Amino acid sequence: MLRASRVQPQRGLAVLQRAFATHAPLVEKDCSSITPPYAELIQKLDRVRSILNRPLTLSEKILYSHLVDPEKSLAGGGKIRGEAYLQLRPERVAMQDASAQMALLQFMSAGLPQCAVPTSIHCDHLIQASEGADADLKRSIITNQEVFDFLESAARKYGIEFWGPGSGIIHQIVLENYAAPGMLMLGTDSHTPNAGGLGMLAIGVGGADAVDAMTGTPWELKAPQVVGIHLTGTLNGWSTTKDLILHLAGKLTVRGGTGRILEYFGPGVFNQSCTGLATIANMGAEVGATTSTFPYTPRMNAYLKATGRGPVAAAADEAASRGFLTPDDAAEYDEVIEINLAEIEPTINGPFTPDLATPISKFGSFVKDQGWKDEFSAGLIGSCTNSSYEDMTRVADLARQAQAAGITAKVTTICRCLLLALNMSRFLSCVPQGPSKSARLWNGTMLHQLWKVSAQLCLQTRADLVSVKFVIISITASLPLELTNRSQWKREDKKDEENAILTSFNRNFKSRNDGNRLTMNFLASPTIVTAMAFSGKLSFNPLTDFLKLPSGEAFKFSPPSGQDLPSTGFTAGETSYYPQPTPQPQPDVQVVIKEDSQRLELLKPFTSHFGEENPRGLELPALKVLMRVRGKCTTDHISAAGPWLKYKGHLTNISENLLITAVNDEGGDVNKAFDRDLNTSGTIPEVAKSFKARQQPWALVVDDNYGEGSAREHAALQPRFYGCALILARSFARIHETNLKKQGVLPLWFADKADYGRIGSGDVIETVGLAETIRGIPDASIKIRVTKLNGEVFEIPTKHTMSSDQLKWLEAGSALNHIRSQMA
Repeated sequence: MLRASRVQPQRGLAVLQRAFATHAPLVEKDCSSITPPYAELIQKLDRVRSILNRPLTLSEKILYSHLVDPEKSLAGGGKIRGEAYLQLRPERVAMQDASAQMALLQFMSAGLPQCAVPTSIHCDHLIQASEGADADLKRSIITNQEVFDFLESAARKYGIEFWGPGSGIIHQIVLENYAAPGMLMLGTDSHTPNAGGLGMLAIGVGGADAVDAMTGTPWELKAPQVVGIHLTGTLNGWSTTKDLILHLAGKLTVRGGTGRILEYFGPGVFNQSCTGLATIANMGAEVGATTSTFPYTPRMNAYLKATGRGPVAAAADEAASRGFLTPDDAAEYDEVIEINLAEIEPTINGPFTPDLATPISKFGSFVKDQGWKDEFSAGLIGSCTNSSYEDMTRVADLARQAQAAGITAKVTTICRCLLLALNMSRFLSCVPQGPSKSARLWNGTMLHQLWKVSAQLCLQTRADLVSVKFVIISITASLPLELTNRSQWKREDKKDEENAILTSFNRNFKSRNDGNRLTMNFLASPTIVTAMAFSGKLSFNPLTDFLKLPSGEAFKFSPPSGQDLPSTGFTAGETSYYPQPTPQPQPDVQVVIKEDSQRLELLKPFTSHFGEENPRGLELPALKVLMRVRGKCTTDHISAAGPWLKYKGHLTNISENLLITAVNDEGGDVNKAFDRDLNTSGTIPEVAKSFKARQQPWALVVDDNYGEGSAREHAALQPRFYGCALILARSFARIHETNLKKQGVLPLWFADKADYGRIGSGDVIETVGLAETIRGIPDASIKIRVTKLNGEVFEIPTKHTMSSDQLKWLEAGSALNHIRSQMA
């Protein structure tokens, strides 16, 4: 069990330095479970080539080489991308602590003795950033003790690698330890594609999808289209890979990548570091992409060797020599986007959406045109998107320039501090990424440069944050942590005040970082955030603008420089946090769940919609419309995080937050629904519970891109728990649509988006044609018959993406019900 006593107090810088690892070469890891079976994959790819008889993209090579049965999935060749459903065999699963709870509860109900593929759990999301690494970690272990005990005991029972709280952020640990070129991996977090920086396909999924892989059940994916992004030229001066993906997000929008893999190719790829490519892949999630990937490069080879995976690099070299890790010369893409990296300038995206992109040369005038104050109150750098050694060395270079010129950050004239939110490892005050980065940052003087720019290092045992120019504070996750109002850090100022912040994070939805819906969060590279902090103004352009020195002279930053790998190598960090590779399951271990727990609850199977009590046979029963949801509705809206994260393993309790920040299109109120049968109104969870209590199945009508954002399967579980059977949308985000299917909720798309406004709360809707669709009748289609409150009846056409297997999930009541029936 994990105990708070593991956290040792540290009382000063000298003690903190002794906690760092020495500069010994990184020990080579056991790579037996992380090296893809290249010979088998290439052999299977030969079968694929004989069926398709055409050049293949890199994405297709990786994806199709993991098919369970190529002849079945690719039967007849023809059009595959965007049409065929693929039955795949992923090689690995990674889960963060918040989402792992429900995934494990589902896996346990399958009754298997161990996981079918290597699996890991990473405790990072349940750590609250407030005072500093030691105090925050100690408090988190105490607060979340029963969850960590559950995860650790389940990991031991089923042979899962367990990374305890404080070990580092999931995406960086995966990149440093598990990712490998050509691999297919699933992760229960929407930013799982971060691992694509090593030339693999890493796909974010819900827990039920992860259970497919963990149980050895073929994982189904509709073959994505492939967008080729051709990179030429070289990034100049201030421009970084973060600016590239910010620019691309502006071109594609938050829906432009849905159902598509972003595959980068061309000479510009080979100029980028592995971690720089990971930044691009990480933020591909913000445009809805299934994942992102890149051809194998020498810098990937160098990164593998630097992180103790020389055998993987050698095997990848051999696979690359056989043409496996690059696209075929004549490969065709569904769309090609040409980008000359020399033309990319630093870009700032936001506020409130990651696809509102503005080049820095135009950002000042954009701020002025909007009538916003020319100031920002805080800057945050780091996160799972931008916390690499390369990022931090560039930031340190700016700090050295500023220190030499005698200037300090001006953000403190607006707010108390500039917050540098770096990803920490246990016992290390300032460590981006996972434990293998360790002391290199401090002992290489990188963060020491920030200290010298009037920086105050927030030591672990100190609760007070003094008013300084830079505060370096430890956190271990870039997604919402266990804070109030879905916040990123425990912010005490600017509550309910309109203000602006600059971050190098990946998401900027309202309330995302500090719980304040009025905070305008702008996304930029770490170097732009840092440089602008010395001005404190949103209009400041470090490429062209000068700062006034105390002497009265003018100072202008030079473009920052950095290095992607430390010249003397990474060090191991706190090695006690490394789990045993491929541990053997311990069947005698009892999974720890307290009887009276309010944090964890064993799952009861959902019942089928098509039981004897349904007189409509294989049509859904008559459904009441709970509400019509207006506008953007992310998984944060459907299942809020913040204080609710503690209920991730307790479906009854967490369902109390269903859609509490969603807007009802009938009146414009937040968290208000109408019960037309009782002529009353209440909160959305109240009305949903009322429907459930009287056994009234119901439906939702929703807007475009419903369910974008985090891969939060609770956003599908909670409606299903309260009796939702169907959601009718203008469009769905990919992961959420799949999560709904897994839980036995039918997702339908309006054939005509204008029909959205024709259905309201209290209307009765019925499926017409679902029975024929389930039976597999050719050309069957599903319509919705609507009976209005005034008695008017009409039908509207719909579309769907249900495969034959997914229809079996629906008929069984959930994918897990179907899996259990197949194992019986």
